[in-house]
Amino acid sequence: MPRETRMARPDVIVDFIFEDGLLFIAVENIGDRPALKVSTRFDPPITGLEGRLTVTDLPLFRNIEFLAPHKTIRTFLDTSVSYFRRGEPTQIRISLAYQDMNRKRYRATIQHDLAIYQDIGYIRRPDARESPLPTR
Repeated sequence: MPRETRMARPDVIVDFIFEDGLLFIAVENIGDRPALKVSTRFDPPITGLEGRLTVTDLPLFRNIEFLAPHKTIRTFLDTSVSYFRRGEPTQIRISLAYQDMNRKRYRATIQHDLAIYQDIGYIRRPDARESPLPTR
C-alpha cells in the first residue's frame, strides 16, 4: 500500500519515555496530516513531580488545538524512583479524540504498562547535574 494512502491522515498517540531514570509523557502525531482538537483522558489519572502535581490534568492533555504532522510534545512526569516508590499506577488506559482538517473525527485507546520500566537499571550521565524538577 502506498505510504500516502496508508498515512494520509492524522494519527495521534500518547507514549511514555524512559531516559536515564526519568519518565516523560509524549503526545505525538505520527501521521502525515495535522490533528486538530486533540484531547486525552487517562484512567487512572497520574500524579508526578514527586507527588506534587496531577500531570494528566495539564492543559496539554485537555486540548491541543493544532498538532502538526510528525510533531511531538513531551512533558516531564517524574523520576522513575519517585514514581514507583509512591505506588503510582502502572496499568494506564489512555483515550484519545481528535479530528482532521475536514472535521472527520478519530478515536483511539492505548493501554500502557509502566511496570516494564520499574526494574530497568540506568546510569546518570555527568551532564545531568541539576534536578529535572522545576523550581518556583
